[in-house]
Amino acid sequence: MRQYTILRLLLAGFLFYIAWPYITLGTTLIEKIFWVSWLSFLLLVVGSNFATLLQLSRPPVMEQVVQRNRMRG
Repeated sequence: MRQYTILRLLLAGFLFYIAWPYITLGTTLIEKIFWVSWLSFLLLVVGSNFATLLQLSRPPVMEQVVQRNRMRG
């Protein structure tokens, strides 16, 4: 699970690296709205992956049961 999280963060960073030069080229209102929504979605993706990486949220109930069984057995 940790490898997938790191891979998603790297992919998001790569897409941000590719998009960075084009953000300043947006001149019309539609283009600015697109870039603001794209950057906010990127922020959500990065934030959720960091939360998963740092285990800030509890895993779902099904995964908690499996982890308890592994600890006992």
